[in-house]
Amino acid sequence: MKNQPILKEIASARSSLRKSEIKVADFVLAEPEQVMHMRIVDLAQEAQVSEPTIVRFCRAIGCNGFQEFKVRIAQETAVANNLGQFAIAEDDSIDDICTKIADTTIQRLYQVKSQLLPAQVADAAQAMSSAMRVEFYGFGASGAVATDAQHKFFRLQVATAAYSDPHMQSMSAVTLGDKDVVVAISQSGRTLDLMHSIKLAQKHGAVVVSLAPQNTPVSNAADLPIHINIEEDTDQFTPMTSRIAHLMVIDMLAVAVTQRRGPDFANHLNAIKQSIRSLRSEGDH
Repeated sequence: MKNQPILKEIASARSSLRKSEIKVADFVLAEPEQVMHMRIVDLAQEAQVSEPTIVRFCRAIGCNGFQEFKVRIAQETAVANNLGQFAIAEDDSIDDICTKIADTTIQRLYQVKSQLLPAQVADAAQAMSSAMRVEFYGFGASGAVATDAQHKFFRLQVATAAYSDPHMQSMSAVTLGDKDVVVAISQSGRTLDLMHSIKLAQKHGAVVVSLAPQNTPVSNAADLPIHINIEEDTDQFTPMTSRIAHLMVIDMLAVAVTQRRGPDFANHLNAIKQSIRSLRSEGDH
């Protein structure tokens, strides 16, 4: 399936690869820009596998050989780099700041799209669609994402709430049961209070969906993880693009849940739209 990004193909195929090929996949996903400059012997050495394993890996993800694999990696990396990733300098103009933030956001969203596993989104949407309650937990910038998610799912006739206080999360968690879902949102995947809330919710039978980076405590603890891998300089700026990436995935989940409600559910959404229209001034759409 050469029409989709190769990094997404690798991520999707990872679970079906041999153990030695998984080593290659993990290295490529972590260092795509480095890989495109490597010889086959270099990649074999870095991934700690044999050269024949590299060849098998390339074929397993739909490439005829190592050279085609490198070309596709280079093409995809070039697209991302052309969109730009910049640091903000003290003497940057407002125009510079606007351009850098917009370009970086586009690049990061492209990266998330390339690595996102649709099966993870589908599993989470299925669980949320059949849940009695769906509650969203997050702190800081992730708390804002949780509030946005509550707003979206409230419109879908889902009993929902959002909590960004650890005490409220704990009280929420102990009232949940095996027909309820918690969506734990974390940009770092390492928030201790969130881990406590996850364990408490699971202890009382709730299913936990996570929006967090892969191979972090939050993702590893979740029943249905959705991996969102973005690194940001949080020492200087509040996380921006990771928050937007989380909002994008929340939208994906909301649309997927809506789809599962069937065509008749459109009448409900139209009724909500009509009720809001009366609150707007004439001429608004």
